[in-house]
Amino acid sequence: MHAQRWLIALLLGLSVAAAHALTPPQALALAKGENEERIAALQASLARGDDGLAAFVQAMLDDAVKLSGDHVFVVRGDKANDASTGADAKLPDGAEDVINSNQMRRELEGALAALKLFSTDLGERRAAIKALKEEADEGRLPLIEKALAAEADASLKEQLTQVRAAILVSSTDTGKRMEAARALAGSLTPATKTLILDRLKPAAEGGETETDIRSQLGIALTAIDARLAWGERLGVLFTGVSLGSILLLVALGLAITYGLMGVINMAHGELMMIGAYATYVVQNFFKSHLPGLFDAYVIVAIPASFLAAALVGAVLERSVIRWLYGRPLETLLATWGISLVLMQGVRSIFGAQNVQVENPSWLSGGVEVLSNLTLPFNRIAILAFAVLVLAGVALLIARTRLGLFVRGVTQNRRMAACMGVNTARVDTYAFALGSGIAGLAGCALSQVGNVGPDLGQGYIVDSFMVVVLGGVGQLAGTVYAALGLGVLNKLLEGWQGAVLAKIMVLVFIVIFIQKRPQGIFAMKGRSAEA
Repeated sequence: MHAQRWLIALLLGLSVAAAHALTPPQALALAKGENEERIAALQASLARGDDGLAAFVQAMLDDAVKLSGDHVFVVRGDKANDASTGADAKLPDGAEDVINSNQMRRELEGALAALKLFSTDLGERRAAIKALKEEADEGRLPLIEKALAAEADASLKEQLTQVRAAILVSSTDTGKRMEAARALAGSLTPATKTLILDRLKPAAEGGETETDIRSQLGIALTAIDARLAWGERLGVLFTGVSLGSILLLVALGLAITYGLMGVINMAHGELMMIGAYATYVVQNFFKSHLPGLFDAYVIVAIPASFLAAALVGAVLERSVIRWLYGRPLETLLATWGISLVLMQGVRSIFGAQNVQVENPSWLSGGVEVLSNLTLPFNRIAILAFAVLVLAGVALLIARTRLGLFVRGVTQNRRMAACMGVNTARVDTYAFALGSGIAGLAGCALSQVGNVGPDLGQGYIVDSFMVVVLGGVGQLAGTVYAALGLGVLNKLLEGWQGAVLAKIMVLVFIVIFIQKRPQGIFAMKGRSAEA
């Protein structure tokens, strides 16, 4: 009995599908004729919900449709099928390609998006609605209303309502236009704002003629502007915090080498560059030898970038910098020369051109918070990474034996030596740690831009400003200064542009240091007294 019911249901489904199948005349109307005639046929077929339309539209977008007289064929490779029945067919000699103009292709793409409104996949329906928002077309109104009646997801239903209102705002019916004007006030999309501005043009230029509707459209425009302004504010705040997290990663290593050890390391940017190139090398290794695990290359690149930069830092400390402690001018000149050597070495090995480091798939794309605010996954990941690195450095300095030795040596080197601490070894470890953190910053930076020999030059000055502003040797001050400068820089960029913003930030830091030379957080203990 159950099998009989299933068979009856299947036969009923097939009969319904057959009733709405794409007929030969309909397929011919879609493939042959002037643009306007073909578009009208497409809209009529959409309104009817003809079965097979989606496949035929996709074939036309793929340039896989051919015409021979009044017969339409879909050709994939060496196989030809009748466009309406799908049956195998012999392609006649002289069959011509169906040519789609740019206008026709736009209509076909819109139609395909509209057909996906009925997909069982929530993501496909969401993408279809997003595509329909870009262009309000009254010909798709019947299909949108059907989808609105069938949609079960509340958020998608609300979005479909907004799309419907965007179409009805241009209706010939005054009541429908007023209804649409009221509904548009709840929209959050820039496309809706553009549509309303178009309707608010003077009546002589095709704008709205009714005073009441124009007034309601003005109210809707004010409401949309208020919502979009919040998206812009949050976007500026996020980009500022994102820049601050990058500055924090860059400055953390410098907070150790300069803040704790007193070494003015002008090669700090080049140590970042080494971390970035280490990430590039790991990426290429995964591409060549482990392509199936490519998305995991970043997990390997993080320790690799740390170790590469730390090793270079240790060599620099043991060979050059250890002889220059207490002589800041000499360390500045020596490390500046080292930075030139490192840049030239990278140019000789990898070339002078920038190299590209690809994001793994899980760091590509972003999360849409508002219609005009999308947070990129790679930026979010860098924020989280900066927090983890900061926590690791704080724990290492405050809670480990090495951290105790570093603090002891920096506060009173002679006393630490008298207590049996190998100060030379601690210096090497501390400098290697600061260099390794710079390498981690380079690994993070490789995920948001190209990698080149000059990568570190754009951050070295900013990182010194962060350390000085936060307070020499103060991790908490480094955090506040990095995030504060990042947000302040982005706020000023939106007001005065990038160049003036940099100048204004520099002037602010100079004035601040004049008033408070110790930075945001003053150093405590013997070092402060000294």
